[in-house]
This record gives sequence, structure tokens and C-alpha cells, in this order.
Amino acid sequence: MKTLEKKWMNLMKKLSLSLFSVLILLFFITACSSVPKYPQNACKIFGQKYLWYKSAKKSSDTYGAPIHIILAFVNKESGFNRWAKPKRNKLFKIIPYKRPSSSFGYSQAVKKTWELYKTETNNPLALRSRFKDSVMFIGWYMNKTKEINKIPLNDSYRQYLNYYLGWGSYAKKTYKTDKKAIIFAKKVQEQSKIYKNQLAECQKNLNNKYIIF
Repeated sequence: MKTLEKKWMNLMKKLSLSLFSVLILLFFITACSSVPKYPQNACKIFGQKYLWYKSAKKSSDTYGAPIHIILAFVNKESGFNRWAKPKRNKLFKIIPYKRPSSSFGYSQAVKKTWELYKTETNNPLALRSRFKDSVMFIGWYMNKTKEINKIPLNDSYRQYLNYYLGWGSYAKKTYKTDKKAIIFAKKVQEQSKIYKNQLAECQKNLNNKYIIF
């Protein structure tokens, strides 16, 4: 009888540990993958997804790119949707055809540039569908923009023009005839200012927050 009771207790312990592991896994999946409820508010984004703040801060600490600009890039590029892709072109305005580019994930990085990032940072396992990798990529790209085209890291407008057009096209000043690029860059500039003001109110609390497992 005691043997059966002992086996039963051991079984319950294993089940409890398994359930705990599943709950932790679900927490991380929810915390790291779903779209924020309030995407226009930096404090609410990071309040809902604190691990995102840690990732954005790491990118900022590594590359010097301001957190509010990194966040504005993600908002504009994917709307915080990890599976985001460009809409397919249509043949005869009806038949779905190829996508205009290989852009994918939070940062909407194209394959070629993403591969360059992985090589230069020695990070072969980086995924475009993972937030922490995406914000590290954006920080890296912004830092490269500073090196290549001499754009300050706090210049959200010109930094985004480089991000959207590419370093070569920006250097050729193609943005002067690209109305869409100008509109998008202005939107990023405006959103980054909003995020900056919001973070001024809550970043101290975010820096003092901890998650313990």
C-alpha cells in the first residue's frame, strides 16, 4: 500500500512539473509573439511585453540606436506582426502572383540583408520572426547607416529613408522622386517622437522591473 502511495505521489509531482513547464512555455509564447493591444503606446507595449523592452534595450545598448526609433521602425514595417509579408502582386488585378520582395517578420528584412546581418554578427540562428533578433537587426542596420551614409542614430527621418530604400539608393538621392518613401519616413519620425515622450514617463520603472522564474 505504501509503495502504491509513493508511486502515486511521484506521478503527481511529475505531472505538476510538466504542467508548470507548459504554463511557462505558454507564457513565453504569448509574451513574445502576439500583437500588442495598444501598438501606438510604448509604455503599454512594454508593460504587456516586458521581454520586448529587454530586447530593445539590448539592441540600443549594443548599437546606440534609440529605443523609441527602433520601436517606430517595427511598428511601420510589420505592425508588430511576426508573420508579416508584403502583399502578393496580382495578374490581371485578380490572380495572386509573386510577392514584390522577400521581406518578412517584425523588421521586414529581406533575405539578402538578413544573411549579411547573421554573417557579420556571427549569429546564424537569428530568425526574422523573433522579436529580439529583429530589433537587434534594426540596431545593426541603423549603425551601418551611420557608418556608410553618415546619418546620426537619432535622425529617425533619414535613418528610415536608408532602411526603406537601402544604402545605395539613399546615397543616389532616389528619395527625392519617391513620394512614398518620404511619406513613410515622416510617419516613422512622428511615431518615434510619440514613443520618445511616452518612454520618458515609464522607462525608469521599466529599468527597475524584474521577472523571476
